[in-house]
Amino acid sequence: MDKKKIHLFYGVFLVAVGLGVFYRIPQIMPQVAAIEFFSQKQGVLKACFYLLGIFLITAGGIRIYKNYK
Repeated sequence: MDKKKIHLFYGVFLVAVGLGVFYRIPQIMPQVAAIEFFSQKQGVLKACFYLLGIFLITAGGIRIYKNYK
């Protein structure tokens, strides 16, 4: 495979992982809240996970956009 296809697949993979993060956050947060250390920091932790998802989707979108530019 050439480099262009690899970058396209990597971009699609990053977007898929970012969407997976958004999908899993509501399912995982009750389990994380059960841990005593994280129970008081749940808002910050949720914001960090959503920020991670946004970064992954943005990075994948940039790779896909640059591939077709």
